[in-house]
Amino acid sequence: MKESEAHMKVAYIALTNLAQYILVNMVIPQLEEGKHVADVKGIFFVHDNVYMLVKGTDTAERIRSLYKKGVYIQACDQCTFMRNLGDSLIEEAVVGCFPNFYEAMKDVEQLITI
Repeated sequence: MKESEAHMKVAYIALTNLAQYILVNMVIPQLEEGKHVADVKGIFFVHDNVYMLVKGTDTAERIRSLYKKGVYIQACDQCTFMRNLGDSLIEEAVVGCFPNFYEAMKDVEQLITI
């Protein structure tokens, strides 16, 4: 099944300490290859996972390419502030709170925490 034939619209909340491993080694490669099946509409980066969005890193560049394919990218505002990363994140990342993410993902069928 091609990505364009996906049936379910999902969004991920990258919250746990395993989120980077799961995204970098599983989800992102599947999205890059068009093999993820689910239609990923957004990813919300919380806690230390905001570091994945730091400019100049391989992971941030791969996430930037997902944005170009229509995936909404958001960093937790408090998590970004607490780590002093305000000016360090890729421009595609919206910095905001859960209500912002929920509003942006209102047509999503499932929110999945990883």
